[in-house]
Amino acid sequence: MSDVSDVEVRVSVSWLRLREEADAAARSRVLVREVAEALSHNRTQVIHDLGAGSGSLGRWIAPRLPGPQHWVLHDRDEDLLWVARHDVPPDSRDELPVTVEARRDDLTRLSPDDVAGASLITASALLDMLTADELERVVRTCVSADCPTLFSLTVLGHVELSPPHPLDDELGDAFNDHQRRTVGGRTLLGPDAGAAASGLFAGFGSRVLVERSPWELDAHHGPLIGQWLTGWVGAAVEQRPELRREADAYLAMRRVELAEGRLRVRVDHVDVLALPGGERAGWTHGAPSG
Repeated sequence: MSDVSDVEVRVSVSWLRLREEADAAARSRVLVREVAEALSHNRTQVIHDLGAGSGSLGRWIAPRLPGPQHWVLHDRDEDLLWVARHDVPPDSRDELPVTVEARRDDLTRLSPDDVAGASLITASALLDMLTADELERVVRTCVSADCPTLFSLTVLGHVELSPPHPLDDELGDAFNDHQRRTVGGRTLLGPDAGAAASGLFAGFGSRVLVERSPWELDAHHGPLIGQWLTGWVGAAVEQRPELRREADAYLAMRRVELAEGRLRVRVDHVDVLALPGGERAGWTHGAPSG
């Protein structure tokens, strides 16, 4: 059986640092308040961060949760874990200490024993890179811990650029097809992952809350837009090579708009919070409300 480790997907520290500010601005404060309330009666929080990368989620959310907190960071990339270990989240909301430990492992192979005793399980910008089978294994493991699970910043497959251009939708469709591609025998969920996770948690009896968490990028985010745009167009052309000539001209035009400070980009994401017990909430026909 294939797993996520069969195909190496490396994310650079520089890219994670570049997007950290936009991620922080996008994440749902509503769901974090729900998490904080759910954890308010715990004496010590043990938080497992799946696909923790450089630890940016912990640095953002730890000061918004009660403490003390102990974060267990799971990732396959030793370089990213090194950064996370040496850039520890600040103190908790009530100025109590936050500690971290790093575990180099394949998050799709975690067992209930690996997360036993967790107060909270988190992940960020992760689910779209999983297959349906991998996501189900992850959700089963999370449910076994009988604690809140917060999956943030899962792409929805909807992008808006301003000023608009006739090629926007075609490139967007090609990019979404690329996100759902089959690679190394694995068919990725891409922008379907948020709805899939919500449905799985609901099927296991969790109370599911969903909030949109879009990137809203403007001239302040020039370097981030530049890298995102290059990757977005590049993936679309990889999926549909016949777009290359038009896409080259499109990318050149967008870079001029970016240099002039005129380009605005909205990239839709969704945050999903699963709480033990309750009924599904927030999804209508496969898309989040709000």
